[in-house]
Amino acid sequence: MIGIIVPAHNEEFFLGDCIKSLVAAASHEQLNSEPVEILILLDDCSDGSAAVAQAQGVHTLDCDYRNVGKTRAAGARWMLERGARWLAFTDADSVVPYGWLAEQLRANADAVCGIVQVDDWSEHPEHVKHRYDALYQPMDDHRHIHGANLGVSSTAYLKAGGFKALPAHEDVHLVEDLQRIGAQIIWTARNSVTTSARKHFRCKEGFGDYLNSLAGQALPG
Repeated sequence: MIGIIVPAHNEEFFLGDCIKSLVAAASHEQLNSEPVEILILLDDCSDGSAAVAQAQGVHTLDCDYRNVGKTRAAGARWMLERGARWLAFTDADSVVPYGWLAEQLRANADAVCGIVQVDDWSEHPEHVKHRYDALYQPMDDHRHIHGANLGVSSTAYLKAGGFKALPAHEDVHLVEDLQRIGAQIIWTARNSVTTSARKHFRCKEGFGDYLNSLAGQALPG
Protein backbone atom coordinates (compact mmCIF):
# COMPACT_ATOMS: atom_id res chain seq x y z
CA MET A 1 0.00 0.00 0.00
CA ILE A 2 1.07 3.58 -0.72
CA GLY A 3 0.29 6.23 1.86
CA ILE A 4 -0.20 9.95 1.16
CA ILE A 5 0.06 12.31 4.14
CA VAL A 6 -1.19 15.91 4.06
CA PRO A 7 -1.05 18.25 7.08
CA ALA A 8 -3.79 20.88 7.10
CA HIS A 9 -4.45 23.83 9.38
CA ASN A 10 -7.54 25.80 8.28
CA GLU A 11 -7.13 24.97 4.59
CA GLU A 12 -10.75 24.78 3.40
CA PHE A 13 -10.02 27.11 0.47
CA PHE A 14 -7.23 24.99 -1.05
CA LEU A 15 -7.89 21.50 0.31
CA GLY A 16 -10.52 20.39 -2.20
CA ASP A 17 -8.26 20.90 -5.21
CA CYS A 18 -5.39 19.24 -3.38
CA ILE A 19 -7.41 16.12 -2.63
CA LYS A 20 -8.81 15.90 -6.16
CA SER A 21 -5.28 15.92 -7.56
CA LEU A 22 -4.22 13.21 -5.09
CA VAL A 23 -7.17 11.00 -6.00
CA ALA A 24 -6.25 11.35 -9.67
CA ALA A 25 -2.59 10.53 -9.00
CA ALA A 26 -3.67 7.48 -7.00
CA SER A 27 -5.52 6.13 -10.06
CA HIS A 28 -2.49 6.24 -12.39
CA GLU A 29 -2.36 3.11 -14.54
CA GLN A 30 1.35 2.56 -13.85
CA LEU A 31 0.56 1.90 -10.18
CA ASN A 32 -1.02 -1.35 -11.36
CA SER A 33 -4.02 -0.93 -9.07
CA GLU A 34 -1.88 -0.92 -5.93
CA PRO A 35 -3.98 0.48 -3.06
CA VAL A 36 -3.36 4.12 -2.20
CA GLU A 37 -4.67 5.69 0.98
CA ILE A 38 -4.89 9.44 1.57
CA LEU A 39 -4.75 10.91 5.07
CA ILE A 40 -5.51 14.54 5.89
CA LEU A 41 -4.13 15.59 9.28
CA LEU A 42 -6.60 18.19 10.56
CA ASP A 43 -4.27 20.14 12.83
CA ASP A 44 -6.26 22.46 15.11
CA CYS A 45 -8.72 23.32 12.33
CA SER A 46 -11.56 25.70 13.15
CA ASP A 47 -12.83 26.15 9.58
CA GLY A 48 -14.50 23.79 7.13
CA SER A 49 -11.41 21.70 6.32
CA ALA A 50 -12.90 18.58 7.91
CA ALA A 51 -16.08 18.85 5.84
CA VAL A 52 -14.06 19.32 2.65
CA ALA A 53 -11.97 16.21 3.36
CA GLN A 54 -14.93 14.10 4.38
CA ALA A 55 -16.84 15.08 1.24
CA GLN A 56 -13.92 13.70 -0.81
CA GLY A 57 -14.04 10.38 1.04
CA VAL A 58 -10.44 10.40 2.31
CA HIS A 59 -9.16 9.50 5.75
CA THR A 60 -8.88 12.25 8.35
CA LEU A 61 -7.15 12.44 11.70
CA ASP A 62 -7.64 15.25 14.22
CA CYS A 63 -4.71 16.66 16.17
CA ASP A 64 -3.74 19.95 17.78
CA TYR A 65 0.04 20.00 17.47
CA ARG A 66 0.42 23.22 15.44
CA ASN A 67 3.83 21.75 14.68
CA VAL A 68 4.35 20.45 11.16
CA GLY A 69 7.06 18.01 12.17
CA LYS A 70 4.82 16.35 14.75
CA THR A 71 1.90 16.39 12.34
CA ARG A 72 3.77 14.75 9.46
CA ALA A 73 5.26 12.20 11.87
CA ALA A 74 1.79 11.33 13.20
CA GLY A 75 0.53 10.83 9.67
CA ALA A 76 3.51 8.65 8.76
CA ARG A 77 3.02 6.56 11.90
CA TRP A 78 -0.66 6.06 11.04
CA MET A 79 0.21 4.91 7.53
CA LEU A 80 3.01 2.63 8.69
CA GLU A 81 0.64 0.92 11.11
CA ARG A 82 -1.64 0.22 8.14
CA GLY A 83 1.20 -1.37 6.19
CA ALA A 84 2.32 1.39 3.83
CA ARG A 85 5.51 0.57 1.94
CA TRP A 86 5.90 4.08 0.49
CA LEU A 87 5.09 7.44 2.09
CA ALA A 88 4.32 10.45 -0.09
CA PHE A 89 4.01 13.93 1.41
CA THR A 90 2.52 17.15 0.13
CA ASP A 91 0.82 20.25 1.53
CA ALA A 92 -2.84 21.20 1.66
CA ASP A 93 -2.30 24.32 -0.49
CA SER A 94 -0.67 22.31 -3.27
CA VAL A 95 -1.78 20.35 -6.35
CA VAL A 96 0.19 17.33 -7.53
CA PRO A 97 0.47 16.18 -11.17
CA TYR A 98 -1.27 13.05 -12.40
CA GLY A 99 2.01 11.12 -12.58
CA TRP A 100 3.21 12.20 -9.12
CA LEU A 101 3.15 8.82 -7.39
CA ALA A 102 4.04 6.85 -10.52
CA GLU A 103 7.16 8.98 -11.04
CA GLN A 104 8.23 8.60 -7.41
CA LEU A 105 7.98 4.82 -7.56
CA ARG A 106 9.56 4.59 -11.01
CA ALA A 107 12.72 6.15 -9.57
CA ASN A 108 13.30 2.94 -7.59
CA ALA A 109 15.12 4.89 -4.86
CA ASP A 110 14.91 5.25 -1.10
CA ALA A 111 13.58 8.80 -1.40
CA VAL A 112 12.52 11.27 -4.08
CA CYS A 113 12.83 15.05 -3.68
CA GLY A 114 10.82 17.02 -6.23
CA ILE A 115 10.48 20.68 -7.09
CA VAL A 116 7.58 23.10 -6.81
CA GLN A 117 6.14 25.82 -9.00
CA VAL A 118 4.05 28.77 -7.88
CA ASP A 119 0.54 29.02 -9.31
CA ASP A 120 -0.18 32.70 -8.64
CA TRP A 121 2.21 35.54 -7.81
CA SER A 122 -0.49 38.21 -7.54
CA GLU A 123 -0.05 38.74 -3.78
CA HIS A 124 3.61 39.71 -4.26
CA PRO A 125 5.39 42.59 -6.03
CA GLU A 126 6.77 41.59 -9.41
CA HIS A 127 10.38 41.75 -8.22
CA VAL A 128 9.74 38.91 -5.74
CA LYS A 129 9.04 36.51 -8.61
CA HIS A 130 12.19 37.67 -10.40
CA ARG A 131 14.30 37.09 -7.28
CA TYR A 132 12.75 33.69 -6.74
CA ASP A 133 13.38 32.64 -10.35
CA ALA A 134 16.98 33.84 -10.14
CA LEU A 135 17.66 31.70 -7.07
CA TYR A 136 15.62 28.58 -7.86
CA GLN A 137 16.99 25.73 -9.99
CA PRO A 138 14.16 23.66 -11.52
CA MET A 139 16.43 20.97 -12.96
CA ASP A 140 17.41 17.38 -12.26
CA ASP A 141 19.97 16.94 -9.48
CA HIS A 142 18.73 20.12 -7.80
CA ARG A 143 19.11 20.27 -4.03
CA HIS A 144 15.77 21.82 -3.14
CA ILE A 145 13.76 20.15 -0.37
CA HIS A 146 10.01 20.64 -0.13
CA GLY A 147 7.56 18.95 2.20
CA ALA A 148 5.06 19.62 -0.59
CA ASN A 149 6.86 17.20 -2.90
CA LEU A 150 8.61 14.42 -1.05
CA GLY A 151 8.44 10.63 -1.16
CA VAL A 152 10.31 8.06 0.92
CA SER A 153 10.22 4.30 1.36
CA SER A 154 8.92 3.16 4.71
CA THR A 155 12.13 1.24 5.34
CA ALA A 156 14.35 4.29 4.77
CA TYR A 157 12.00 6.55 6.74
CA LEU A 158 12.18 4.32 9.80
CA LYS A 159 15.93 3.79 9.50
CA ALA A 160 16.47 7.57 9.34
CA GLY A 161 14.36 8.12 12.44
CA GLY A 162 11.39 9.84 10.81
CA PHE A 163 10.33 13.46 11.09
CA LYS A 164 11.57 15.40 14.09
CA ALA A 165 9.09 17.43 16.16
CA LEU A 166 10.09 20.73 14.55
CA PRO A 167 7.85 23.71 13.74
CA ALA A 168 9.74 24.22 10.45
CA HIS A 169 12.43 22.60 8.28
CA GLU A 170 11.34 19.14 9.36
CA ASP A 171 11.64 18.06 5.72
CA VAL A 172 15.24 19.31 5.49
CA HIS A 173 16.21 17.44 8.66
CA LEU A 174 14.63 14.23 7.40
CA VAL A 175 16.55 14.42 4.13
CA GLU A 176 19.78 15.13 6.02
CA ASP A 177 19.12 12.04 8.15
CA LEU A 178 18.45 10.01 5.01
CA GLN A 179 21.78 11.18 3.62
CA ARG A 180 23.47 10.26 6.91
CA ILE A 181 22.33 6.64 6.62
CA GLY A 182 23.42 6.44 2.98
CA ALA A 183 19.95 6.38 1.45
CA GLN A 184 19.67 6.69 -2.32
CA ILE A 185 17.93 10.00 -3.02
CA ILE A 186 16.70 11.11 -6.44
CA TRP A 187 16.46 14.87 -7.03
CA THR A 188 14.05 15.21 -9.93
CA ALA A 189 12.50 18.10 -11.83
CA ARG A 190 10.10 15.86 -13.79
CA ASN A 191 7.40 15.86 -11.16
CA SER A 192 6.73 19.46 -10.18
CA VAL A 193 4.00 20.21 -7.62
CA THR A 194 2.03 23.44 -7.94
CA THR A 195 1.87 25.35 -4.67
CA SER A 196 0.51 28.57 -3.24
CA ALA A 197 2.49 31.78 -2.85
CA ARG A 198 0.05 33.31 -0.38
CA LYS A 199 1.43 35.97 1.94
CA HIS A 200 -0.67 34.74 4.88
CA PHE A 201 1.12 31.42 5.19
CA ARG A 202 0.54 28.73 7.82
CA CYS A 203 4.10 27.76 8.76
CA LYS A 204 6.62 30.29 10.06
CA GLU A 205 10.01 29.83 8.35
CA GLY A 206 8.32 27.75 5.67
CA PHE A 207 7.95 28.39 1.92
CA GLY A 208 5.59 31.35 2.32
CA ASP A 209 7.89 33.00 4.84
CA TYR A 210 10.78 32.53 2.43
CA LEU A 211 8.88 34.25 -0.39
CA ASN A 212 8.06 37.20 1.86
CA SER A 213 11.73 37.50 2.77
CA LEU A 214 12.66 37.96 -0.89
CA ALA A 215 10.91 41.34 -0.98
CA GLY A 216 13.89 42.97 0.75
CA GLN A 217 16.69 41.08 -0.98
CA ALA A 218 18.73 42.20 -3.95
CA LEU A 219 18.91 40.14 -7.10
CA PRO A 220 22.00 37.87 -7.08
CA GLY A 221 24.86 39.30 -9.04
